[in-house]
Order: sequence, then C-alpha cells, then structure tokens
Amino acid sequence: MSYMPHVFLSGLGLLIALIFHQVMTDIFKSQPPISITSTPYPYFSLEIWLAALSSIQELLLRQKNVLFSLVKATETIFSPAVETTFVALVIMAWILKKDNPVYLLSFATFKPPQAWRVSHDQIIEMMKRQECYTEESLDFMRRLLERSGTGQSTAWPPGIVQCLHGQKTDRSVEASRQEAKTVIFSIVEQALREAQITPKDIDVLVINCSLFSPTPSLCAMVINHFQFRPDILSYNLSGMGCGASLLALDLAKNTLQARFRNTIWGGKALVISTEIITPNLYHGNERGFLLQNTLFRCGGAAIVLSNNWMDGSKAWFKLLHLVRVQGTSDESYHCVYESEDSEGHRGVSLSKDIVLVAGKTMEKNLGTLGPYILPLSEQIHVAYSIAARVILKTMGKWMRSKNLPMVKMYVPDFKRGIDHFCIHAGGRAVIDGM
Repeated sequence: MSYMPHVFLSGLGLLIALIFHQVMTDIFKSQPPISITSTPYPYFSLEIWLAALSSIQELLLRQKNVLFSLVKATETIFSPAVETTFVALVIMAWILKKDNPVYLLSFATFKPPQAWRVSHDQIIEMMKRQECYTEESLDFMRRLLERSGTGQSTAWPPGIVQCLHGQKTDRSVEASRQEAKTVIFSIVEQALREAQITPKDIDVLVINCSLFSPTPSLCAMVINHFQFRPDILSYNLSGMGCGASLLALDLAKNTLQARFRNTIWGGKALVISTEIITPNLYHGNERGFLLQNTLFRCGGAAIVLSNNWMDGSKAWFKLLHLVRVQGTSDESYHCVYESEDSEGHRGVSLSKDIVLVAGKTMEKNLGTLGPYILPLSEQIHVAYSIAARVILKTMGKWMRSKNLPMVKMYVPDFKRGIDHFCIHAGGRAVIDGM
C-alpha cells in the first residue's frame, strides 16, 4: 500500500500515453487533413499535436454524451487497453481513498548535554543539599535508586544540578521554561531535519507536558521560536500523565484524517512529548511522594506525522491501529495524584495500586486491540471459550445446577499478531507488572 500512490501516478501517465497512441494511430491511418510531408519528423510537428488534442477533446465529448445517454453508442470510443487501464485506476483510487493512511516521517529524542548527566551518588548528594530530607528519607530514596533500573548517567535539569556546584537550587518559572526550551527546541529541530521539511510545512502541533503548563503555552513558545504558519492548529495537553503521549498521537491522527483528508497533499503534524522536572522536585518526607524524586528524568521526544499518500515510500512506519482505554475506578483515579502532603509540600504521590491498575488497563487495551491484530485462528479460540462459558452459565441457571463443567477463558497468544512490545519504562515494578 505504501507504493500504491506512485503506481497510481504511473498508471495515469500510462493512460494518457495510451490515449495519445490511439489518437496518433487514427490520424496516421486516415487520410491526413493536413500535410505532414514537409518535415522529416511528423510526430513532432505542431499541426499533428494540435490535431491530436482536438481529437482527444472530441473523444471525451463523445464519451460524455454516451455516459449521460445523450446519444446511443454505435461503436467503441476508446480502445480496450484504455478502458482497462481506466477501470484499474478507478479501483486503485477507491482503495487509496478508503485507506486514509497516517505515516511516521521522523522520530527524535532528546540527547542531554554532559553537564546535565548525574550518577546515583550525585542524585543523593543533590537531595542532601536541599536541606529538607531526613536521613530516613535519604536512605529510602537511595534504595529506590538501586532498584529503579536507571543508569549512572541520567539527566537532571541545570536548575537543580547547579546545587552540586555551590549554587542554590533554582525552581523558578523561568528556569523551568529554560529547561523546556532546551529539550523541546532540540528535538523539534532534529525531527524537522530528518523529515526534510520546514516549520512552514507543519499543519498541526500537539504538545503534552503533564506538570508544567505555563502562560504563554508551550505550543505558543514553539510557534514563536520556529515561526510556524499563523493558521497552524495547536493543542497543549497537560495533567494527563505518561499516557498523554498516545493521546497526543491519537489527537494528531484524528485531526489529520478529518481536516486534511480531501486536500491534495494532505497535512503534516508535529507531536511533542516531554516532562519538565525543574518545578516538580518534592521537598517533603512522605514516602508516597518521594518516588517522583527517583524515577523521573529530563527527556523528550518529537515525531512528524503525515497523511500524504506520496509520503508512504519514505516513511519509517505506517500507523495501523490506535485504541484507547480509560480507567474509571477510584483506584485508577488516585494511583497518580498531585496534592500536598501533611506539611503542605506539593508533589505527585504514586499509589501502591499503580501496578495493578496498569495491568488491568493493559488487559482491557489488548482486549480492544485483539480483533484488529490477532490471526483468525486465535480469534476463533477466544470466541469459542466465551460462547461456551455463556452457554454453560445460562444452562446452570436454567437447570439450577452447580455441577456443570467450567470452561477456562482462552488467553490468546498476542505474539502471533505483534512482533515487538514497547513497554513504558515507568520503573522496574511497572515493567514487571506488565
């Protein structure tokens, strides 16, 4: 499907060539109404081309009259080759119109400067220099770091790292905005460069950042810096956590397919995902809040999407399916919760239920995604187990019997429909839960 637009354009060229060939053949077979003996290359004479264009116009008019039943067709207007090619192109155009693809043109991630990189020992030293944590809290964060699965060269923002060099920690809005600029501008430049496009080519901009939502917005900051077009569609998502990356992707996909489906060259969307650490260092001692000080790091990613048919041949990937599942229970709502602790220190508490909530949500998500990606054999097994359970349950109620056999729910093998799983790296416990 990725190369079908190119095949379609080649087919259009072939159709035009076949029509010209038919017309030229008819001209040279018949008694020429004009003299063609005056030039050694009659095919290139102006008279021949004018006659050919006039003949094509006449053929199209005759075909129009036949289609609208203005006249009765007494003979075939176009050759079988022309008619076959036209039918094939109509079918191909219908398939392309139904496809409505979304392609990934580029993907960029933030590469932090060396000055931002710190080890586990340096992180604990930074915590000590905040002069607000008890020895018990420091020991707890040290154990969390050892079990977190993070490396010895992860990135923290300069507003916090500078405390290692004798300066006071800077958690101001300006320091936070500077972190955002460094991360976002870097990945946007890389994404645009790899996609071989300019800022003026972007039609949709979506940025998600959960905890830092300044005024003007991050979208306004990017639009101002890169001088995007005034008519760009921009969306700034906040407060939606780690899952906002997929929500932003869904928003960009739906916007491209709805707003730019009928345009000639489609549209392009820039999706940016990041989290700003500078203003979100927790300064209390409650363990539920201390997790955020050890798990989160500086980072960001940007992708360029396109629904232009012609971009399929140079795209990295094509987006096939995107499903969303929303947890509605109280446990889901409170598993990641921003609030103040008992001493008034603001932070994000991570509940012990987060692994269970993530597992249940993942199960629902895969259940929704399964019909799109699983082979038919796996879907038949699932349908059979569901039907058997429903029938036996109904028979048990009707017969008032509890001795009927139980049918175990069939768990499909998703590895038969998915080549690679990319699990959110929200700490080792979350990965183990998945």
